[in-house]
Amino acid sequence: MNRRHLLRGVLAAGLTAPALTALTDTRRSVDAALTAADIPSADLADLEAAAETYGYGYGGQTPTGFLADLAADFAGLRPLLVSVQPVATRTRVCRVAGQMAGMTAVVLHDLGARSEARSWFATAAAAARESGDRHLHAWVLAREAMVPINWGAPQAAARLAEQARQIAGSRPTAAATLAAAVAARAYALAHQPEKAQAALDDADTLMARLPDADRADTWLTHGDQKHHVHLSHALTALGDTRRARESQQRALELSAPTSTMTRSLLAIDAATCTHRDGDSETACRRVTAVLGGLPPAYRTGLVHRRAADLYRAIPAQHHREKAAEELLDALRGDVPPAAGSRSR
Repeated sequence: MNRRHLLRGVLAAGLTAPALTALTDTRRSVDAALTAADIPSADLADLEAAAETYGYGYGGQTPTGFLADLAADFAGLRPLLVSVQPVATRTRVCRVAGQMAGMTAVVLHDLGARSEARSWFATAAAAARESGDRHLHAWVLAREAMVPINWGAPQAAARLAEQARQIAGSRPTAAATLAAAVAARAYALAHQPEKAQAALDDADTLMARLPDADRADTWLTHGDQKHHVHLSHALTALGDTRRARESQQRALELSAPTSTMTRSLLAIDAATCTHRDGDSETACRRVTAVLGGLPPAYRTGLVHRRAADLYRAIPAQHHREKAAEELLDALRGDVPPAAGSRSR
């Protein structure tokens, strides 16, 4: 059985212990190769093309199915890393390794496997450093900062985001813009509104100057849709609900119907704005509807965490109200998906 079939088989049941073990073995096999001296150009062009394709996101696939294919192609880099060839070729291989490991970490983060995500981000950072691609290295750190952002450690997220900003520099690049936007989210969640607003201003300034090539709608670039997704979360956390709703609307307009997770997170941001504006009952009902309308593969991880954040923001004296109880049931998995719901 080849690695792709093995990964697809174990991941079909979700992030079980065997699945995580298989992913860890895959990562470590390439991790060890990264310490080798130099390296044959087998299917490098194909792997570079694969990395570019993965950068366009899930495309309607479930996160676990996408993860299996991505990890299998990542494992294909190992033969290129353990054999000797020109430095320029090894640089290309390390860049692809950094991209694929970083995207694997992103998927694991989306699925709620934060410890495994951090390990993959570490591999991605090592590969990016060896490639000499500062923008890729900054992108990896900025994306890694989103793990503590989404799991309750905004100060740690701010430190990572600032490291990413330092490495990216002041030129208008996708990595620099992403790092500023992520820093804004971290400071907003850490109740540091002045720093958050300064980072938002920097992100907007960089975005206005971003070259067209860096505005493509991929995970490795920073298009308008992605920018407004970050602004939505930062502005929601700051309590600036008017501007947050503007970014939510713009992000939804730019999001494909297949962007199930992104659209769900935007809907939860919108419900959080409703709560902040004083209507917690409607906010709870909207988030319950979001969870109920999702396929099981999307009701865990990041979406679940963001929905739980809203529930925790509801004052305890309102937890016995029907809407809050229904949201709690949905978070516990007691509410079946809405009729006709399917993966989009």
